[in-house]
Amino acid sequence: MGIEKAGRRLLLGWLLALALCGAALAWEEPPELVPGGSLVGIRVEAEGVVVAAVSDAAAGLRPGDVITALDGQPVHCIEDFKAALAAWAGESVSLRYSREGAERELSLAPTENETGAPELGLWLRDGLAGLGTLSFTQPETGLFGALGHAVNDVDSGVLLPLREGSVAPAALSGAVAGSAGRPGELLGSFDLTESAGSIEKNTEKGVFGRLESGSPLAEGEALPALARAELREGPAVIRCNVDGTVREYAVRIDRLFPERSDGRDLMLTVTDPNLLALTGGIVQGMSGSPILQDGRLAGAVTHVLVNDPARGYGISIETMLEAMDN
Repeated sequence: MGIEKAGRRLLLGWLLALALCGAALAWEEPPELVPGGSLVGIRVEAEGVVVAAVSDAAAGLRPGDVITALDGQPVHCIEDFKAALAAWAGESVSLRYSREGAERELSLAPTENETGAPELGLWLRDGLAGLGTLSFTQPETGLFGALGHAVNDVDSGVLLPLREGSVAPAALSGAVAGSAGRPGELLGSFDLTESAGSIEKNTEKGVFGRLESGSPLAEGEALPALARAELREGPAVIRCNVDGTVREYAVRIDRLFPERSDGRDLMLTVTDPNLLALTGGIVQGMSGSPILQDGRLAGAVTHVLVNDPARGYGISIETMLEAMDN
């Protein structure tokens, strides 16, 4: 009996070793990517209009619902919604909308405002623009990834369904340092008319698209990517622009979360005294800052811990690449 148990333990040990070996060899030849770090302006136009807030007159709708048609007329943006509502005639209008991936329909009775125009008591949004950080570029294709998380509606937290979007170089004007309970942010500006590339996907694991040929955002030395199974706790660096120049700052990967599927693959702490002095740690606008470990591209910064701005979460580069390719 003891020999059988020992044999089973030995077999399980070999199987575990083989599994770990297979995981570590996820890429026979790791992809070569150019780490980012540049501050960029990100513009996302939603497919449909997102309900940001509702009045009592719009009972049945709630923030985060995405309206896609009004009285049978497709709604791609707020102007489409206004045009369809202006053509209303009758007692009610029919709205088609999506909620958590499910299509729904609802009838509402418009009221007239002081000018006699119909209204439904809805506050709507069809796009967002803000600052983020470029994570990587594929040198052969110009494909890029940024943020490491989705562009969400600021009020409802719902992922904005993408109609179109773009990225543009951004000029940093300053930084507000974070403190416990008060996230900091990078301040800057960008020209929405000077696109450096198009956004083709808005996902929970980042925004992805293609840079224009010759874009300076794609410049830099390509490095091999680090597979998720090869990440380890210990020293690393992040690359970002918090003082007008893209620089590398020391961090420590404190913990890995191989079982999670929400993009929070690791927890890190900023240890670089210069970055701590400038920003207090991780601030808004640094999302997407590439993480490098052992000279390889390991992932990107995604979130800050509100009560401890020196600490935050990151996503592995393998997770981002899977989201880009799916």
